[in-house]
Amino acid sequence: MNQPSVSSIEIQKRTPFLRRYSFWIGCLVMLVIVISGISWFSAASAELNILTVPVERGNIEKTVLVTGTLKPSVQVNVGAQVNGQIRKLFVKQGDMVVKGQLLAEIDPTIQQSDLKNATAQLLSAQAQKRAAQATLTQYQKAYKRQEIMKQEGSGIQSEFEQAQAQYEAQLQQIKVSDAMIIQSEMAVKTAEANLNYTRIVAPISGEVLGIVANEGQTIVSSQTAPTILVLANTEKMQVQTRISEADIQKIHPGLALKFYVIADPEKQYESTMGYVQSIPIEALDERNSGASGQQQGATYYNGTFEVDNSNRALKTAMTAHVFIRVAEQNNVLRIPVNALGRSIDSKQYEVMVVENNKTAMRIVTIGLNDRQFVEIVDGLKEGEQIVIQQDSFVG
Repeated sequence: MNQPSVSSIEIQKRTPFLRRYSFWIGCLVMLVIVISGISWFSAASAELNILTVPVERGNIEKTVLVTGTLKPSVQVNVGAQVNGQIRKLFVKQGDMVVKGQLLAEIDPTIQQSDLKNATAQLLSAQAQKRAAQATLTQYQKAYKRQEIMKQEGSGIQSEFEQAQAQYEAQLQQIKVSDAMIIQSEMAVKTAEANLNYTRIVAPISGEVLGIVANEGQTIVSSQTAPTILVLANTEKMQVQTRISEADIQKIHPGLALKFYVIADPEKQYESTMGYVQSIPIEALDERNSGASGQQQGATYYNGTFEVDNSNRALKTAMTAHVFIRVAEQNNVLRIPVNALGRSIDSKQYEVMVVENNKTAMRIVTIGLNDRQFVEIVDGLKEGEQIVIQQDSFVG
C-alpha cells in the first residue's frame, strides 16, 4: 500500500517556520561568541593590570623633616669703646682677617691728652708722698726726742703730746698719699687702655661680613659700643632648626642628619645634631607670656648643629631643609608602601601575593616605615612576588 506523500502545499507552509528557527539559532551562536570574547578580553586586561615586584633586602631609615637657618658659627659685631672720629679703615667687605689684625683707627688725640693728664697726676701723687715721707721723718725724730725727755723727767707733757700727734697724723698722710698713687695709677692704666682702644683689632679670625661705619664718622660710645663692622668665622656654619613639639621627643644630640639649601637642592650636606634646647624661645620672653599662661599657636624648639664650610658656599641666612634620621634598619626584608592592603592593626596588613600564577591574600607584620618602603618582620620571604598595583584580578 503506497504511503501518502507530502504535498507541495505543506512544504510551502513549513518553510517560513524553518527560516525563522535557523535565524534565532544563528543569533544565539553569535551571542555566545561575543560573550566569550568579552570574557576573554576582560580576563586578559585584568592580567595586564597586575604589577608585581619581588620582596627584597635593603635599608630603611625614618627621618623627621625640619627647616633651619644658617648663620656663622662665630659672629662678632666689632665696635668702638671710646669716642672719636674714625681716622682710617684698613679692611673692606669680604676681606679675610686674622686675630689681632688692625681693622680701623680712631683719632687718638683725646685719649692721648687723657693719658698725659693721668700720668701727670700720678707723678704729682708720687711727689706728694715723698714730701710726706720727709715730713714724717722729721716728726718721728721730734717724737723720739720728746719720748726720751719724758723718760728722763725733763720733758714737758704738752710738747710730748704734740710731737706724738704730729707723728701719727703724718703716718695717716702717708696712707692718703699711697691711695692717691693707686688712684692715679688706675687712671693711667685706663687712659692707656682707651688709647689702645683707638686701634681696633680683630677679636677673631674670619671674614668681614659688612662695614657699618665710614671713615670720618664720629663715634659716640656713651652707653653702648657702636658697631663699626661685622666679623664672622664662615668656614664653619651653624644651622638653627625649629623642631615642632610633635617631633621633639624623637630628636636628641648625636643623631645623624643631612640637609640641602634652596640655592642648590642637588648638593647634600651631612652632620650630626648638636644641642637641642629644652625650652621654646618664646617661653624665655616674659613679655610674650600671657597672664593666663595659655599657649598661643604652635610650639617649636631650637636644635642647632654645625657643618664645615671651607669653600664658603653656604651663606648667612640661607634656608636649609634638614632631614634628621631618627630610626634606621639595614639589610632587612622590605616592600613598597603601596603594596600594603587593608590594615588589620597598627602592625599587621593584608598583602596580595602571586603564587602559581594566581593571587592570594596574606597577612604580614611590618616594622619600620619610611613612607617609601616598609620593613617586613613576618609573613613574606625574600624573592616572593607581591602585587603593588591592581585594578582587578583573577584568583
